[in-house]
Amino acid sequence: MSSGIPPWRASASTTTTTPVYPNYTTPAYIPVQARRSLTSPASNSTTPVSPQPTTATTDSNSRKPKRVEWPAPVRMYVQRSFAPEHQIPGVSREEMETKLKLVITEAAQSDRLDKIDWEKLPLPQIMVQNDKTRILANSEASTWGTPFPTQTPKHIPAGDEVTKKRKSAEYQTDSNGYPPWRQTNKTNAFEDRITYSPTDKRQRIDFKNSSSKSQANLEMRKKRFEEGRGMYGSSPSSRGASPTPAPTGPVVGRCQDLEKNYFRLTSAPNPDTVRPLPVLMKTLDLLKKKWKKDNNYTYICDQFKSLRQDLTVQHIKNEFTVSVYEIHARIALEKGDLGEYNQCQTQLRALYAQQLGGHPTEFKAYRVLYFIHTRNWTAMNDALADLTPADKQNHAVKHALDVRSALALGNYHRFFQLYLDTPNMGAYLMDMFVDRERLSALAAICKAYKPDVKIRFITEELGFESDEQSARFILDHISEEMLQERDGVVRLLTGGKAAQLFELSKTEAHRVVDIKGQI
Repeated sequence: MSSGIPPWRASASTTTTTPVYPNYTTPAYIPVQARRSLTSPASNSTTPVSPQPTTATTDSNSRKPKRVEWPAPVRMYVQRSFAPEHQIPGVSREEMETKLKLVITEAAQSDRLDKIDWEKLPLPQIMVQNDKTRILANSEASTWGTPFPTQTPKHIPAGDEVTKKRKSAEYQTDSNGYPPWRQTNKTNAFEDRITYSPTDKRQRIDFKNSSSKSQANLEMRKKRFEEGRGMYGSSPSSRGASPTPAPTGPVVGRCQDLEKNYFRLTSAPNPDTVRPLPVLMKTLDLLKKKWKKDNNYTYICDQFKSLRQDLTVQHIKNEFTVSVYEIHARIALEKGDLGEYNQCQTQLRALYAQQLGGHPTEFKAYRVLYFIHTRNWTAMNDALADLTPADKQNHAVKHALDVRSALALGNYHRFFQLYLDTPNMGAYLMDMFVDRERLSALAAICKAYKPDVKIRFITEELGFESDEQSARFILDHISEEMLQERDGVVRLLTGGKAAQLFELSKTEAHRVVDIKGQI
């Protein structure tokens, strides 16, 4: 071309004007105008190109996914699966959710959502637990004892040596294909450290014999393990029994004995040693009669723990279960056994949440008093949060809340009035921390009353039964010289020494108490 413009620049020079930049050289790029239409760049047509329709823009039904209405039994089944009281130790939440999704998906795909009895269908965590039990009981699936494979590594071509890096080039294998760190597997490691004479009979055995012997021992061990798993515990009646398949659901008892000692389970429960519900009801009636007659707490506690165990392994949760735990908790309170009482209290809270009957307000009041005794303020906040407006109108619950308020305000006068008028069996709980509060009250009295105070006043204010009882309590913490008799009246000298001694005793008594009621 005469203009001196190269061919690949000709079209650009005819459609655009190269801008002039003063005092600058021509830029190395080609300025192009912005596209202002939807016309196809390969065509000179001015007709806009319509975008291809898609399913998302044309199908009105695909804009929003269709909502699936699950049947009410399915939703209740899911709620029961996630309930805290139905969780099983050893089954993680991820395993349970995976199983739940699988069950519901299979039912939906096979159109059986309305045909399955979701009330009787085992929960997914129970299915997972049963699957694990079957796997452990299956000798074919148990591979924890199998030896490592002894296959010789395949030859790596020379061209792959660089790409394999240092995976196989840094060690040399022997003729059998074993790397250096597996050499000890071929022979007895202990024999490697012993030198035998050539004529000694205790010479090494070859690798094949050692391997076969180890395999035989492994098979014997596996067989013994399977036989032991088939047994139920170590009771004499089951030692000679044949292996029994692993249970697939709750145990159904067959024992007809009314009395049975408590043993901690170390294996799957034997139905022959578990009592069914009708027998357990007769057992409860028998235990109540024996408690009134003999009052033998050691025997009664052992029998109640056995009764509770039979209820647990059979997954029995009903009004009778609540009654068993309530009676055992009251007996434990009467005897001051806070360990057993706390176990019953924990189970009762879960049972009350399922609306199974019983006396929930009575034991809610006990919980408040129990946490006052243990000084567990975090648990106290949880107990207060569980109270409903109707619960707070109950006499026992209102009394427990008044006790808490009196102690929080330091009103010992009001506290001991409540102590002398405690409903139900709350007095047994208050007896456990009343001496601690008496020391706090005496420390306050020594600061408020100078120079002395009548012993009769202390008896009336601190809820003692007699002046002799109050004087004996005081002498347990101070010396006799601080109690003086004047004009036929015994007085406590509230000087500095007595106040210091009561303050030290108060500090010692207010140490934190654990869940078993121990300092």
